[in-house]
Amino acid sequence: MNFKIYIIGKKIDKFFSDAVKEYEKRLTRYCKTQLIYIKNNETLQKKLSDKSYKIIISNNAELISSEELSDKINKLGISGNSDISIILGNENLNCDEKLSISAMDMNLGLQSVITYEQIYRSYRIINNEPYHK
Repeated sequence: MNFKIYIIGKKIDKFFSDAVKEYEKRLTRYCKTQLIYIKNNETLQKKLSDKSYKIIISNNAELISSEELSDKINKLGISGNSDISIILGNENLNCDEKLSISAMDMNLGLQSVITYEQIYRSYRIINNEPYHK
């Protein structure tokens, strides 16, 4: 699978980007990931592929568990949706699904780290590998 995580706005702090790089490295055995910074919605609309399954991370959406996310990722892969776009920083775009990682507000750096960590955790669950408790 191919995950593109779009951040709309400023670049994230170095300690967040270091954590993202660590998860990108861990995820190479399961999928491809790419963190993409976008300045505005117009640029994002041009970058998003029509073939991509679009997920917006919002604190005003369905809150799902790690197990539910792993099941969702597995089903997307099985159904042939191998191009996934995850959007952070804009809740008002057309998308296939909105998900919440928390009901609390948080900055985009922390959201990106949690998103990567949950993708990694999902693959560990899918492959019955130790990590998830």
